[in-house]
Amino acid sequence: MQRYLSVLVAVLLVFGLIVLFSASTVVGQEKFGDSTYFVKHQFFYGILPGIGALLLLRRIDYRKWRPFALPFLIAAFALMVLVFVPNLGIRLKGATSWLNVFGVAFQPSELLKLALVLYLAAWFGSAHERVRNWQFGLLPFSLIVGFSSVLLIKQPDLGTLGIVLSIAIGMYFLAGSDWKQTVGLGLVGLIAMGGFVLSSPERFERVRVLIDPGFNPRGASWQLNQALIAIGSGGLWGVGYSNSTQKLGLLPETLADSIYAVIVEELGLMGGLFTLALFAGLTVMLVLVARATPDAFGQLFVSGMAIWITVQALVNIAAITGLMPLTGLPLPFISYGGTSMVSLLAGLGIALNVAKRAEKYTARSL
Repeated sequence: MQRYLSVLVAVLLVFGLIVLFSASTVVGQEKFGDSTYFVKHQFFYGILPGIGALLLLRRIDYRKWRPFALPFLIAAFALMVLVFVPNLGIRLKGATSWLNVFGVAFQPSELLKLALVLYLAAWFGSAHERVRNWQFGLLPFSLIVGFSSVLLIKQPDLGTLGIVLSIAIGMYFLAGSDWKQTVGLGLVGLIAMGGFVLSSPERFERVRVLIDPGFNPRGASWQLNQALIAIGSGGLWGVGYSNSTQKLGLLPETLADSIYAVIVEELGLMGGLFTLALFAGLTVMLVLVARATPDAFGQLFVSGMAIWITVQALVNIAAITGLMPLTGLPLPFISYGGTSMVSLLAGLGIALNVAKRAEKYTARSL
């Protein structure tokens, strides 16, 4: 299992670099006079340290991380709070979600996702039937998720809030919670996100665009309409690698949440399906690893990683194809972003160690 999982991750990384190179050449040349700037930056500051973390964590028994789950979560919360400190937090695109420490800029919310997966796996992995208890399960769980949500709302970052809620509620359900509690939490989460959207005219416009793509075509609807033009232009096989016209200043955020539109324009429907197949394959492998793992901590950690990657990929693709409001979430392993890449690869390093132990357990059982 670990071999197939490693191959899928490697293919995603190579494919992501190939796509990013095409999507970023124009922007890189315009901003830095170097068409390879963004792909080099992604490689040296995202993929290389991420692979380093993956190879290191792959060798360490995942069970040794259980005592560090709570300190890691507290550290992630502390970093999330620091983004609101003047001269430390960086405000970009209307959100204060970046932190600058000694000249190094990173996104603490990406670390929060990994910390939350690790902590909930450690907590629920030893909770057993107590997770159904209101005082031991629902109350502390709600406090942790509520605090995370407040920090993300303050930034504000609706997309990451949705992913964090999906990870938390999904893992809570898999840990054996009462289904009524899980449904209730899901409804509360949806209501909270709905209220968050309605509280801002800008965020509400994104929902209105979904209903009426013709609304404000030069403003709120611009990104979605340009993405749909790109996707429609791709046809079955695409216009050819690096031949996208929408990336030439028409389609916003080609390196981030719009990158799937560039994939479909250049590689067509087949390229879009290939991308979906890669994520589907990764999800299936993570599910198989979780099912083969003998202890609850390993099962829940790998399941949490599967929820994180799958939901974020689906939300990104659904948003850019007009199936849900735009969220600004990157496409895992493909969109430009060092913190996201390192966090995902570090988590998959632990998952690979879980897969290694699961294979040994399965071999002994035969």
